[in-house]
Amino acid sequence: MTVKYTSDHEWIQLEDHEAAVVGITLHAQDALGDVVFVDLPEVGRSYAKGEVAGVVESVKAAADIYMPIAGEVTEVNEDLRADPSLANSDPMGNGWFFKILIKDMAEFDLLMDKPDYDKLTKEA
Repeated sequence: MTVKYTSDHEWIQLEDHEAAVVGITLHAQDALGDVVFVDLPEVGRSYAKGEVAGVVESVKAAADIYMPIAGEVTEVNEDLRADPSLANSDPMGNGWFFKILIKDMAEFDLLMDKPDYDKLTKEA
């Protein structure tokens, strides 16, 4: 499966040609520390690329979760809502935040691949 990254430290993984899963990166959860609360987006709502779609709160700070590409939220991770620590223990797996129906695949293609994201985080 193809995974891309944003400069705001979200990841997005294609499930098929029009659906994807979104979460925060390992770098993001490291910077936040222990996650204690997540505010997930509303299922059925459409968001523009870059729009705030949720919030993650940790013992250190709160951070917005931005929509990496335009799309409609089709599912949220209720397990994450019940156990926010999944964002720390498995951010690229069971700690996913929400799933979307992609509006414009061209936006996905413009996101960073893993080597570009790794370069970004090393420079930070």
